[in-house]
Amino acid sequence: MTGSLNRAFCLLAGALGLVAASVEAQAQAYPARPVRLIIPFSAGGAADVPARILMQRLSETLGQQVIIENRPGAGSTIGADATTKAPPDGYTLFWISNTHFVSAALHKKLAYDALNDFTPVTQVTSAPNVLVVHPSLPVKTVKELIALAKARPGQIDYASSGNGSTQHLTGALFCSMAGIRMTHIPYRGSGPVTADLLGGQVQVAFPGIAGMLPHIRSGKLRALGVSGQKRSPELPGVPTIAEAGVKGYEMVAWFGISAPKALPRDIQMKLHGDLLRVLKTSEMQKSLVAAGQEPAWQDTPERFYEFLKVESAKWARVVRDSGAQLE
Repeated sequence: MTGSLNRAFCLLAGALGLVAASVEAQAQAYPARPVRLIIPFSAGGAADVPARILMQRLSETLGQQVIIENRPGAGSTIGADATTKAPPDGYTLFWISNTHFVSAALHKKLAYDALNDFTPVTQVTSAPNVLVVHPSLPVKTVKELIALAKARPGQIDYASSGNGSTQHLTGALFCSMAGIRMTHIPYRGSGPVTADLLGGQVQVAFPGIAGMLPHIRSGKLRALGVSGQKRSPELPGVPTIAEAGVKGYEMVAWFGISAPKALPRDIQMKLHGDLLRVLKTSEMQKSLVAAGQEPAWQDTPERFYEFLKVESAKWARVVRDSGAQLE
C-alpha cells in the first residue's frame, strides 16, 4: 500500500513538474507571434506619431513585430472597448492616455470600467498641447484671442480630435478660465483637424505639439501658447498659456501602455522591463523629444496604476468644473 502511495505521489509530482515547466516555457516563449497595439486615435496625429516611434524599437526588443491598429472615434472609447474584449495574453496592448479618463467622465455609461478593466504596464510620454490659430484670424497673442472671442461670443470655432478628447478638454478649460465662449467642433482624429486648420475651415485648436511643429515653423499656423507648466523645448519662444494671460492654466497630455484585465504577471513584467529599456536609451529619448514628447515612466506597473487612479479622479474633476459636455 505504501509503495502504491509513493508511486502515486511520484506520478503527481512529475505531472505538476511538467505543468510548471510548460507554463515556464510558454512565458519564456512570449511573444511567439506579432503583438497588436490598439491606438484609439487616427493615423498620423500627435497621439499616433510617438507610438509608432516607440513600437518600432519595441519590436526589435521583443523579437516580434508590433502591429499598429488605429481604432479612432468616440473619445478613444471604441479602441478601449475593443481592448477589453481581447484575450489577456499579451498579444493585444492599448495606447492609453488622458482621453481614456476624460471620456469615462463625459460618458454616463460605458461597457467597461476605465480604471479596473485594464492591466497597467507603464506610462511612456508626457507633453503639453499647443494653442494654434490660422493666420487669417487677426490675433497674435492669447490676450488678443480672448479679446476677440469676447467681442464675438460663440462666433469663433475651435476644433478638437473628438468629443471627450484631451484637445476638447484643453479648449473647454481655456474658455472657462478665460471667461469666453467659443464653439467646439469635434472631428474624428487629429489628422482631419490639421487638414481643416491648414485650410482655414476652422481657425483655432489645441492639438499636440508633435504634429504642429512643421506648420508652426513654416508659418502656416500661429502658436499662441503651450498648455503645460513650462515652455516646450521645441517651441522656446512660445509662452505658456498661464504666462500669456490665463493665470493658473495647465493641461498636460500623456500616453502609456496597458492591456486587457488579468494579463499574466510574467508577461506584464516582461513588457514593462522591455519598454523601460527602450525608453531609457538616449536615441529613443531624442526621437520622442523631436516628436514633441517628453519620455516618462514608472519604476513598476503598480506605480503606474497609482498614477492612473490620480488621473481618473483629476479628469473627472476637470470635466465637472469646466462644464464640458458631449455635443
